[in-house]
Amino acid sequence: MPIGQHRRAFHLCINITVVLWTTVMFLLFPACSGQDKNMAAAITSRDSLPVMRTVGVESLISDSGVIRYKIIAEEWLIFDKTDPPYWAFEKGVYLEQFNEELVPEATIKADTAYYYDPKKLWELRGNVHIENLKGEKFDTELLFWNQKTEKVYSEKKIRIEQSDKIITGQGFESNQQLTDYTIHSTEGIFYVEEESPAAAASAQDSLRTDSL
Repeated sequence: MPIGQHRRAFHLCINITVVLWTTVMFLLFPACSGQDKNMAAAITSRDSLPVMRTVGVESLISDSGVIRYKIIAEEWLIFDKTDPPYWAFEKGVYLEQFNEELVPEATIKADTAYYYDPKKLWELRGNVHIENLKGEKFDTELLFWNQKTEKVYSEKKIRIEQSDKIITGQGFESNQQLTDYTIHSTEGIFYVEEESPAAAASAQDSLRTDSL
Protein backbone atom coordinates (compact mmCIF):
# COMPACT_ATOMS: atom_id res chain seq x y z
CA MET A 1 0.00 0.00 0.00
CA PRO A 2 1.37 3.49 -0.83
CA ILE A 3 2.46 5.63 2.07
CA GLY A 4 -0.31 8.21 1.50
CA GLN A 5 -3.04 5.58 1.50
CA HIS A 6 -1.55 3.99 4.61
CA ARG A 7 -1.61 7.33 6.46
CA ARG A 8 -5.25 7.96 5.42
CA ALA A 9 -6.23 4.49 6.64
CA PHE A 10 -4.37 5.08 9.92
CA HIS A 11 -6.10 8.44 10.51
CA LEU A 12 -9.48 6.90 9.63
CA CYS A 13 -8.88 4.15 12.18
CA ILE A 14 -8.01 6.71 14.87
CA ASN A 15 -11.12 8.78 14.08
CA ILE A 16 -13.37 5.72 14.28
CA THR A 17 -11.80 4.76 17.64
CA VAL A 18 -12.35 8.27 19.05
CA VAL A 19 -15.96 8.28 17.88
CA LEU A 20 -16.58 4.88 19.45
CA TRP A 21 -15.05 5.90 22.80
CA THR A 22 -17.01 9.16 22.79
CA THR A 23 -20.25 7.30 22.12
CA VAL A 24 -19.53 4.79 24.88
CA MET A 25 -18.77 7.60 27.39
CA PHE A 26 -22.00 9.42 26.53
CA LEU A 27 -23.95 6.21 27.01
CA LEU A 28 -22.27 5.27 30.29
CA PHE A 29 -22.29 8.71 31.92
CA PRO A 30 -26.09 9.01 32.33
CA ALA A 31 -26.21 5.44 33.62
CA CYS A 32 -23.55 6.20 36.25
CA SER A 33 -25.29 9.44 37.21
CA GLY A 34 -28.57 7.60 37.60
CA GLN A 35 -26.88 5.00 39.76
CA ASP A 36 -25.46 7.71 42.05
CA LYS A 37 -28.90 9.27 42.37
CA ASN A 38 -30.43 5.90 43.19
CA MET A 39 -27.76 5.27 45.82
CA ALA A 40 -28.36 8.69 47.37
CA ALA A 41 -32.10 8.06 47.40
CA ALA A 42 -31.54 4.68 49.03
CA ILE A 43 -29.38 6.21 51.75
CA THR A 44 -31.95 8.95 52.41
CA SER A 45 -34.74 6.37 52.47
CA ARG A 46 -32.77 4.24 54.98
CA ASP A 47 -32.45 7.22 57.30
CA SER A 48 -36.23 7.50 57.47
CA LEU A 49 -36.84 3.80 58.17
CA PRO A 50 -37.02 2.33 61.68
CA VAL A 51 -34.22 0.00 62.69
CA MET A 52 -36.71 -1.95 64.83
CA ARG A 53 -40.48 -2.42 64.87
CA THR A 54 -42.19 -4.26 67.69
CA VAL A 55 -45.92 -4.87 68.08
CA GLY A 56 -47.88 -5.81 71.19
CA VAL A 57 -45.32 -4.25 73.53
CA GLU A 58 -45.32 -4.66 77.31
CA SER A 59 -41.88 -3.87 78.66
CA LEU A 60 -40.12 -2.65 81.80
CA ILE A 61 -37.55 0.11 81.20
CA SER A 62 -34.64 0.68 83.59
CA ASP A 63 -32.35 3.63 84.16
CA SER A 64 -28.90 3.05 85.72
CA GLY A 65 -29.97 -0.49 86.60
CA VAL A 66 -33.19 0.60 88.34
CA ILE A 67 -36.62 -0.07 86.85
CA ARG A 68 -38.26 3.31 86.27
CA TYR A 69 -41.35 2.69 84.19
CA LYS A 70 -43.44 0.19 82.27
CA ILE A 71 -44.52 0.69 78.66
CA ILE A 72 -47.58 -0.85 77.04
CA ALA A 73 -48.09 -0.03 73.36
CA GLU A 74 -49.60 -1.48 70.21
CA GLU A 75 -46.52 -0.55 68.18
CA TRP A 76 -42.98 0.59 69.06
CA LEU A 77 -40.66 1.99 66.38
CA ILE A 78 -36.98 2.85 66.91
CA PHE A 79 -35.25 5.30 64.54
CA ASP A 80 -31.47 5.28 65.04
CA LYS A 81 -30.30 7.22 61.93
CA THR A 82 -32.23 10.43 62.55
CA ASP A 83 -30.90 13.50 64.34
CA PRO A 84 -31.72 13.08 67.14
CA PRO A 85 -32.55 9.35 67.25
CA TYR A 86 -35.93 8.60 68.82
CA TRP A 87 -38.60 6.05 69.67
CA ALA A 88 -42.10 6.43 68.23
CA PHE A 89 -45.40 5.20 69.66
CA GLU A 90 -47.81 6.46 67.01
CA LYS A 91 -50.65 4.08 67.87
CA GLY A 92 -50.90 5.10 71.51
CA VAL A 93 -48.95 4.40 74.67
CA TYR A 94 -49.58 3.67 78.34
CA LEU A 95 -46.82 4.37 80.89
CA GLU A 96 -46.41 3.61 84.57
CA GLN A 97 -43.71 5.54 86.41
CA PHE A 98 -42.07 3.88 89.44
CA ASN A 99 -40.06 5.20 92.36
CA GLU A 100 -36.97 3.41 93.71
CA GLU A 101 -39.20 1.05 95.75
CA LEU A 102 -41.04 0.08 92.52
CA VAL A 103 -44.21 1.82 93.72
CA PRO A 104 -46.12 3.47 90.82
CA GLU A 105 -45.96 7.25 91.15
CA ALA A 106 -48.03 8.13 88.10
CA THR A 107 -49.81 6.62 85.12
CA ILE A 108 -49.77 8.27 81.69
CA LYS A 109 -51.83 7.69 78.54
CA ALA A 110 -51.43 9.42 75.17
CA ASP A 111 -52.63 8.94 71.60
CA THR A 112 -49.07 9.45 70.32
CA ALA A 113 -45.68 9.60 72.01
CA TYR A 114 -42.05 10.21 71.03
CA TYR A 115 -39.02 9.54 73.21
CA TYR A 116 -35.71 11.26 72.36
CA ASP A 117 -33.15 8.99 74.00
CA PRO A 118 -30.07 11.32 74.11
CA LYS A 119 -32.16 14.08 75.71
CA LYS A 120 -34.17 11.71 77.96
CA LEU A 121 -37.22 13.64 76.78
CA TRP A 122 -40.77 12.38 76.27
CA GLU A 123 -43.16 14.23 73.95
CA LEU A 124 -46.77 13.15 74.52
CA ARG A 125 -49.50 14.23 72.09
CA GLY A 126 -53.27 13.97 71.72
CA ASN A 127 -55.59 13.21 74.65
CA VAL A 128 -52.79 13.08 77.20
CA HIS A 129 -54.17 11.80 80.52
CA ILE A 130 -52.12 11.48 83.71
CA GLU A 131 -53.06 10.36 87.20
CA ASN A 132 -50.82 10.73 90.27
CA LEU A 133 -50.73 8.82 93.56
CA LYS A 134 -53.22 11.23 95.14
CA GLY A 135 -55.77 10.44 92.46
CA GLU A 136 -55.48 13.84 90.78
CA LYS A 137 -56.11 13.74 87.04
CA PHE A 138 -54.35 15.88 84.43
CA ASP A 139 -55.61 16.30 80.87
CA THR A 140 -54.00 18.20 77.99
CA GLU A 141 -53.20 17.80 74.28
CA LEU A 142 -49.41 18.22 74.50
CA LEU A 143 -47.03 17.43 77.35
CA PHE A 144 -43.24 17.13 77.74
CA TRP A 145 -41.51 15.05 80.37
CA ASN A 146 -37.79 15.73 80.81
CA GLN A 147 -36.20 12.93 82.79
CA LYS A 148 -32.88 14.77 83.10
CA THR A 149 -34.41 17.77 84.84
CA GLU A 150 -37.24 15.66 86.35
CA LYS A 151 -39.77 18.21 85.09
CA VAL A 152 -43.15 17.83 83.37
CA TYR A 153 -44.45 20.84 81.44
CA SER A 154 -46.80 22.11 78.74
CA GLU A 155 -47.75 25.40 77.11
CA LYS A 156 -51.16 24.09 76.09
CA LYS A 157 -54.46 24.19 77.95
CA ILE A 158 -54.46 22.01 81.06
CA ARG A 159 -57.33 20.56 83.09
CA ILE A 160 -56.63 19.27 86.60
CA GLU A 161 -59.29 17.34 88.47
CA GLN A 162 -58.81 17.21 92.24
CA SER A 163 -61.05 15.61 94.87
CA ASP A 164 -62.98 18.83 95.55
CA LYS A 165 -62.44 21.00 92.46
CA ILE A 166 -61.47 21.22 88.81
CA ILE A 167 -58.86 23.74 87.69
CA THR A 168 -58.32 24.83 84.10
CA GLY A 169 -55.53 27.01 82.76
CA GLN A 170 -52.98 27.74 80.07
CA GLY A 171 -49.45 26.42 80.58
CA PHE A 172 -48.29 24.06 83.29
CA GLU A 173 -45.11 22.93 85.07
CA SER A 174 -44.57 20.21 87.65
CA ASN A 175 -42.12 17.81 89.22
CA GLN A 176 -42.25 14.38 87.59
CA GLN A 177 -44.24 12.92 90.49
CA LEU A 178 -46.96 15.53 89.73
CA THR A 179 -47.21 16.46 93.40
CA ASP A 180 -45.82 20.01 93.16
CA TYR A 181 -47.17 21.90 90.17
CA THR A 182 -47.96 25.39 88.91
CA ILE A 183 -50.47 26.59 86.33
CA HIS A 184 -49.08 29.59 84.47
CA SER A 185 -52.42 31.23 83.70
CA THR A 186 -55.46 29.99 85.62
CA GLU A 187 -58.69 30.28 83.64
CA GLY A 188 -61.20 28.79 86.05
CA ILE A 189 -61.74 26.92 89.32
CA PHE A 190 -64.88 24.84 89.65
CA TYR A 191 -65.68 23.35 93.06
CA VAL A 192 -67.26 19.93 93.22
CA GLU A 193 -69.90 19.56 95.91
CA GLU A 194 -69.88 16.19 97.62
CA GLU A 195 -73.32 14.63 97.64
CA SER A 196 -74.59 13.62 101.08
CA PRO A 197 -75.70 10.01 101.63
CA ALA A 198 -79.32 11.16 102.17
CA ALA A 199 -79.32 13.10 98.88
CA ALA A 200 -77.82 10.15 97.05
CA ALA A 201 -80.47 7.80 98.48
CA SER A 202 -83.23 10.24 97.51
CA ALA A 203 -81.90 10.46 93.95
CA GLN A 204 -81.76 6.67 93.73
CA ASP A 205 -85.38 6.36 94.98
CA SER A 206 -86.44 8.94 92.39
CA LEU A 207 -84.83 6.89 89.61
CA ARG A 208 -86.62 3.74 90.80
CA THR A 209 -89.97 5.55 90.89
CA ASP A 210 -89.49 6.93 87.40
CA SER A 211 -88.67 3.47 86.05
CA LEU A 212 -92.00 2.00 87.36
